[in-house]
Amino acid sequence: MGHAGMAATAVRYLRSVGAPTTAATPATDPSAPLPRPSLRAVREDERAPLDPAAFRSVLGHFASGVTIITAPGEAGPAGFACQSFASLSLDPPLVTFMVARTSTTWPRIAAAGVFCVNILGAEQRELCLGFAVSGGDKFAGVDCTKAPATGSPRLAGVPAWIDCTIQAVHTGGDHLIVVGRVEALSTDATDAGSGPLLFHRGAFGRLSAPDA
Repeated sequence: MGHAGMAATAVRYLRSVGAPTTAATPATDPSAPLPRPSLRAVREDERAPLDPAAFRSVLGHFASGVTIITAPGEAGPAGFACQSFASLSLDPPLVTFMVARTSTTWPRIAAAGVFCVNILGAEQRELCLGFAVSGGDKFAGVDCTKAPATGSPRLAGVPAWIDCTIQAVHTGGDHLIVVGRVEALSTDATDAGSGPLLFHRGAFGRLSAPDA
């Protein structure tokens, strides 16, 4: 499926979110897509007895890398800082990231049908902060080129990048789980080896040199 097909799939998904459930698909048309179920908020009696602050505090002990997810667009490129990125499959090559369903950037990425994962290095804290805010021109003053397969912005100076098309989108509570098929990827041969930018317990960090 080409970029246009992936974009159409993502746009159809966005249009389905919050839409009322349609009537059942007639049995006389087996080729017609099945109706998507309506999404709803979690009821109070379904919530786990957890303090949200405690949840964040405990899960914050899991250190993660930091990425910036970018995508092209007719109205300009889109991007946001993302910790919840991971490799998913080797065959076929798949990666995944999670994004809040309230994100204003995600609809633009979904409409593009493609994205690039820019893995940040230890010295790129300020770049991350620029993409962590909502609104404004996040790409102002940011040097980038087009990723080879999708044309998504590939940020200058990142240690590694992964160019993807959207393979699937799943719901996961108040977030969406986005699966991307890897079309191209590479590391920066000129990277000085300062290590990755890390996020742990609400603060940025970096790997320290091992004891001699």
